[in-house]
Amino acid sequence: MAVTDTIDNTNNVELTDDQLESDSKGKLIKLAGKLRDRRNDLNQMASERAGKRDELNAKTREKVDEAQEHRERRDELNEKVQEHKEKRNELNGKANELFSEVDEMKSDLELDEGKGLDELEEEVERLEFRQQTEVLSAEAERELIEKIEDKREQYAERKDALEESDGLEDLVEEAESVRAEASEHHQQVTQLADEAQEHHNAMIEAYREADDVRDDADDMHEKFVEAQEAADRHHEDFVKVQKRLRELDKEEETERKSARDQKREEAEQEAEEIYQRFKEGETLDTEDLMKLQKTGML
Repeated sequence: MAVTDTIDNTNNVELTDDQLESDSKGKLIKLAGKLRDRRNDLNQMASERAGKRDELNAKTREKVDEAQEHRERRDELNEKVQEHKEKRNELNGKANELFSEVDEMKSDLELDEGKGLDELEEEVERLEFRQQTEVLSAEAERELIEKIEDKREQYAERKDALEESDGLEDLVEEAESVRAEASEHHQQVTQLADEAQEHHNAMIEAYREADDVRDDADDMHEKFVEAQEAADRHHEDFVKVQKRLRELDKEEETERKSARDQKREEAEQEAEEIYQRFKEGETLDTEDLMKLQKTGML
């Protein structure tokens, strides 16, 4: 809808008290026509502005509703974020407890100290190969044999300790499973928080757009009031001129009636004079007879 931004006041029609009291009927009729036409133009302008204002107000409400939808969705997501956070923290706490138990069990079994079975087995094999392939003095060979026996004892002790830790592997598996579940909840926290932030940003943008449109609607309402007040002023002046024209019509009718009454009185007086002459024996001509007939005296 095309809406004129400003009113061209040069097209407005002015009415002064002097015009209302002194102008002729013809001038007042022309002035009334101008006031009526300008009033109609201004009413049309006011109607267009009211329509545009209503459109903008409707758009404002749409944007506010849109912002509210984003707010509600954001709040729902934030609730889910909080739920996943609580579950994540709960699971992380449980995982920490389980890993602490694992560390305690390892410490009790001394599994964190010394070398692993594979490494010990490799060392034994390497020493035995050296014993079999190298030419050694009796002293060197004795020392080598002692090393081999020592490594074999370490291997046996290590193997026995691992066999006693049957529950450790299950405990590690449980701890890692709980930690993995906590990680899944953390991923949900991150994903939902990002989505909630998107809705928050969209809400802020919708509210900003609503404010901008509301400002435009307020401006258009001011323009509507401007046009409507100008139309009302022209209508009031039009009514004043119409009232003055009716007064002039009454004055003219009064003057015409007065003239008719005066003419009738003059005719009756003249007829009375003619009738008196007739009674006195004077001969009347045709014109005199017609005057008597008009007044009903003959």
